[in-house]
Amino acid sequence: MTALGFLYPGHSGEDDYPRIEQLLGSDIRVDLVHTDIGEDAHRVDALLEMGSPQRLAAGVSELRLAGADAVVWACTSGSFVHGWDGAHEQVRGLAQAAGLPASSTSFAFVNAAKEIGVRRVSVGATYPDDVARLFADFLGAAGIEVTDVVSSGIITAAEVGTWTEAEVLALARAADRPDAQAVLLPDTALHTVAHIPALEKELGKPVLTANQVTVWEGLRLADRRVNAPELGALFTREPVVQA
Repeated sequence: MTALGFLYPGHSGEDDYPRIEQLLGSDIRVDLVHTDIGEDAHRVDALLEMGSPQRLAAGVSELRLAGADAVVWACTSGSFVHGWDGAHEQVRGLAQAAGLPASSTSFAFVNAAKEIGVRRVSVGATYPDDVARLFADFLGAAGIEVTDVVSSGIITAAEVGTWTEAEVLALARAADRPDAQAVLLPDTALHTVAHIPALEKELGKPVLTANQVTVWEGLRLADRRVNAPELGALFTREPVVQA
């Protein structure tokens, strides 16, 4: 059994995770611990506090006791808002607290983009523009060119969690650019897992979404690779070890 541990802020799009676990099947367990979100606001000061060491540390012992093989901070904005160096420090602190390999959704996007061989992406963000631009800066620091960023200006994760498939598709279409090799949707509050096949079919290119890449990152840390085409192009890379 491979046990993947995730620290998820609050309650918005967390039901993507049992859905992913079902699609992975077999001997992979997805364990979710909810962290205290504090103020639900896509605002820099609130996001910095949401991803603070004390808030993350509160959930680590539960995941460790559950037998997690790796831990991922399942929050994009609460990681990239710290900047490239700060996000690394955040993950180092998480790894030390957990005594396990650790990462965050922001680094998951970087590693997933490299996995599928893309260097130019466009971003469809639910966040306000200033926060979305920080994500583009983070990707740029990793050597990933961002051709464009579309922002929806949504302040709360609670509102993002209510979005329908039609709204997710509309965001992806708005963000897509001919020169982008993939489209990124960077909010773990956004329900996307059920829509990935439709998104990739609609755009004709890989679509990376926050909860999708977060679980993939956990698998990477645990040295597991699973063929699960319903989770998109990211989960069809070779070599494949069937679960």
